[in-house]
Amino acid sequence: MEDKAVSTYSGVYHQVEKIISKAIDLEQTFKKEIDQTHEIYQKSARNLVHYLAFRSFNIDNLQAELINLGLPTLNDIEGHVMFSLVNLKNILGKLIGLEEEDKLHKYLSVKKSRKVIRKNNKILFGYKSKKRRTRIMVTLPGTEADNPQFIDQLIRQGMNCARINCAHDDAETWLKMVRNVRNASIRLKKNCKIAMDLAGPKLRTGPMIPGPKVIHISPRRDDLGKVLQPARIWIAPPEIHPPAHEEVDAIIPVHAELSRKIKRGNKLYFTDARGKACEIVIDRKSGKGRWGLCSDSAYLETGMELTHHKIKQTGEKVERVGELLPKEQFITLFTGDTLVIHQDNRPGENAVYDEKGKLVAPAHISCTLKEVFSDVQPGEAIFFDDGKIEGKIEDVGQGEFTVRITQAKNNGSKLRSDKGINLPESNLTISGLTEKDKSDLQFIARYADAINFSFVNSPDDVRDLYRESKQYHSHAGVILKIETQKAFANLPSILLEAMKGYPVGVMIARGDLAIETGWKNFASIQQEIVRICSAAHIPDVWATQVLETLAKKGTPSRSEITDAALAQQAECVMLNKGPYILKAVKMLDKILRRMQKFQTKTSVMLPRLDGADDLLLSHKAFDIT
Repeated sequence: MEDKAVSTYSGVYHQVEKIISKAIDLEQTFKKEIDQTHEIYQKSARNLVHYLAFRSFNIDNLQAELINLGLPTLNDIEGHVMFSLVNLKNILGKLIGLEEEDKLHKYLSVKKSRKVIRKNNKILFGYKSKKRRTRIMVTLPGTEADNPQFIDQLIRQGMNCARINCAHDDAETWLKMVRNVRNASIRLKKNCKIAMDLAGPKLRTGPMIPGPKVIHISPRRDDLGKVLQPARIWIAPPEIHPPAHEEVDAIIPVHAELSRKIKRGNKLYFTDARGKACEIVIDRKSGKGRWGLCSDSAYLETGMELTHHKIKQTGEKVERVGELLPKEQFITLFTGDTLVIHQDNRPGENAVYDEKGKLVAPAHISCTLKEVFSDVQPGEAIFFDDGKIEGKIEDVGQGEFTVRITQAKNNGSKLRSDKGINLPESNLTISGLTEKDKSDLQFIARYADAINFSFVNSPDDVRDLYRESKQYHSHAGVILKIETQKAFANLPSILLEAMKGYPVGVMIARGDLAIETGWKNFASIQQEIVRICSAAHIPDVWATQVLETLAKKGTPSRSEITDAALAQQAECVMLNKGPYILKAVKMLDKILRRMQKFQTKTSVMLPRLDGADDLLLSHKAFDIT
């Protein structure tokens, strides 16, 4: 072999040797943390530390040299770090004439590492669907708690794990959903798991001043104002809600007696708030409610008279619109505006201007989490409503702070009550467990297979959860929701703490995390979390807005399909609830089954291309019916 080639191989050999040496040293540094992990996680914890040592080097040049030499590139090293490094070192040693080589049997092999992650995945997320490795988690709507057939349909379409969010509904509703899942699993012979979310601390905008009690009925019209589709109106007693899977344009609460009287083809006449005569045609019955169609644009207020054309009006009995909810108010914000966030519970209001357009009082709204007022500092960024509105904190006072809006729509952005607030640059001293979480944990520990742990930021938060759940003798797994910049930064130490229990998973809460880490940074951070989880053999959940438009409106966007395809990198993909959730589960099942032929985790696969030897390309062999 030429001296130049030997020198090149030797240089690469010493680089790999240096990485291995550091991995061994780092293992000794964190020996205590590794030894304290659950016995099932001992090798995984060691591999995680080895991977962090590997990633502490700038290996771009090493990768380039390995590619040029036609040697293994270490691109997929995450699950079996020392096995891959030592194997490469042995190959290089042979090429430069060394006879000694390290034994590989003492390291976690590629095959064994894959077996470990498969086992962890199955225990946490349930059975593997036919012809699909990646699991599907579905958020259950509380409105379907009394509909066990709905769960049957979800499981048949491909749901492996049902998610119940304890931020909504109550224990009675949760128990109905749990029983529906358990019964359906027995009936269909499927091991569908149940994961329940602890709500965690909610950093949101407070209430707005109540608006008028009015609803606007608005049919769909073309550009010339002609009605394309009448407004669909749900008419029922206040406690009877429309079916979750049906679209509704307006809801009119009425007395149960009127609901029983009106039949298909009947008409309801009324005069709206503007004095306009209007009518609603009853289309069909649905349980204790009725569906009506209205081609008029109308404004209805609480107490307005409704005339049923089949009933003679005697003056003794007048049908009226029931109690409507106040119309939701909002603050309109423009770039450059001032917004005051305050600790007290005063309802929010728009800015007030005098007749000359001079600002008299800035817009203001409260914040649901009082702790932040002692944590925020001037100059820090703040985001509202999933990042739609951006601002900068200018001044911090007693029980309030002032925000200058730096980014809003040209025609103004609407800020409503109960919208998320993100403070990515603030050092928030907020614990992951609230008093509500501690109360809900008693139910979750009894009924759930996994606890989705919100707002985890540090190993201390994990310790708090384990300490709290221990008193309920919980055997549920823990899925850590990574949704802040702080959580991402602390992920390795959070995982090592969590790995003291078993099983453990990670949910990439992409909505908040994207805002917290910055839109331009999020794509790489998302990938990094997948890699770190792979190194620890911990299954991860690709969550937030997967096929969201499909689930809510019935038709996916092109970008959603691409996103769902990339989700195959994770062990589990989460879908949120929506009227078309069954359709979304079916679509996701097909996408994941197809994509697993081209990718496993972050590794690209190259299946046989029919016709390639005839200069033709075809993917018909990969079609999913």
